[in-house]
Amino acid sequence: MSTAISPTAYNYKVVRQFAIMTVVWGILGMGLGVFIASQLVWPELNFGLPWTSFGRLRPLHTNLVIFAFGGCALFATSYYVVQRTCQTRLISDSLAAFTFWGWQAVIVGAIITLPLGYTTTKEYAELEWPLAILLAIVWVTYGLVFFGTITKRKTKHIYVGNWFYGAFIVVTAMLHIVNHASLPVSFFKSYSAYAGATDAMIQWWYGHNAVGFFLTTGFLGMMYYFVPKQAERPIYSYRLSIVHFWALITLYIWAGPHHLHYTALPDWAQSLGMAMSIILLAPSWGGMINGMMTLSGAWHKLRTDPILRFLVVSLAFYGMSTFEGPMMAIKTVNSLSHYTDWTIGHVHAGALGWVAMISIGAIYHMIPKLFGRAQMHSVGLINAHFWLATIGTVLYIASMWVNGITQGLMWRAINDDGTLTYSVRRSAASQPPGLHRSRPGRCVLRQRHAVNGLQRMAYRTCLEPG
Repeated sequence: MSTAISPTAYNYKVVRQFAIMTVVWGILGMGLGVFIASQLVWPELNFGLPWTSFGRLRPLHTNLVIFAFGGCALFATSYYVVQRTCQTRLISDSLAAFTFWGWQAVIVGAIITLPLGYTTTKEYAELEWPLAILLAIVWVTYGLVFFGTITKRKTKHIYVGNWFYGAFIVVTAMLHIVNHASLPVSFFKSYSAYAGATDAMIQWWYGHNAVGFFLTTGFLGMMYYFVPKQAERPIYSYRLSIVHFWALITLYIWAGPHHLHYTALPDWAQSLGMAMSIILLAPSWGGMINGMMTLSGAWHKLRTDPILRFLVVSLAFYGMSTFEGPMMAIKTVNSLSHYTDWTIGHVHAGALGWVAMISIGAIYHMIPKLFGRAQMHSVGLINAHFWLATIGTVLYIASMWVNGITQGLMWRAINDDGTLTYSVRRSAASQPPGLHRSRPGRCVLRQRHAVNGLQRMAYRTCLEPG
């Protein structure tokens, strides 16, 4: 039987730092999301300035919520979990401190450069080459700290949560380095090393696996530790968790082409991405069921434990998002959903429902232990937080579903003479204040026999009323 280790033997300082910044960046990133959403309704909020426009602030919002909020949550929880499950201190306090300050420097760099318009234009990979290099250095250091700690573990077994964290670290490094290969032409500008359809394929191999490994695999590591700990129950099936791990990392890496349906990407690659996305439903739901079934015999705790509620509801959103994603990857469904607000709803079902709620639950679990308190300051406030987050997320994604499907159907509507029934302006989600609804413009279809709604969009010319 192993001997218990005093909490003072662990490096909790870096965990506390990352946990605090998770909260700070979460508030700023989500607040910015509300602000740019408001700009779609009230364009005056652009203030007539280029660096406060939607096009500049939107990538800053995604970087803040994914890499600042989500990244800090992953750093905090992985450092916490690897020490406690390996019963040993982080291999290097100084390297761990470097990962904290280096990561914050990357985020501050994003806050400065993105509003100024310095961007690679690649989704989730907008940071120009000096910041991309700094990020790579920090990430490699993170890998050294994490895997170095595992090598000096006091336990024979490597807990499954660390498998997920480890895969997320390794694959994220590979994705970032390959996708950011570029030719710098100045300190703030570079051009991709790839061109045309190859560039698109590399980008969405990265882009979807930023979701698959950064926003899924890493957070599954979080789930496999914090759900059993908060429920005070063993994981439902450890064997299923291992099958879940290998199936997930084998399949997820192939799903990226479903972002490029009906493009110049070879059709076989599109079909492969679709097929792998559909098969991916199996391991995704296997992990969700494994987490849910961990509460067998402990469901009554949900009545009194809002932290456990955060963790369990996050799994429900994970299950829903990982059903919706493969469905939207089917070509016929994608022809309706792509470029609409349905996609935005799907992304935020995963981001607000899965990533944010599992992170919040984990942070609420850790904070008392990190600061030597018996419990959080107010269970009532946690409960209020839970209901606000849950209701707000449901309203958000439901409205996006309805609006997105309506957009897709409007783009498909054709008059008898081959013209489009609705102009782009009439199918838009919102209109600037003061702009009255005039009669629809006449949209001439340049290709009468287009096979799907996306091609119809590409081959029309809209003549607005004069």
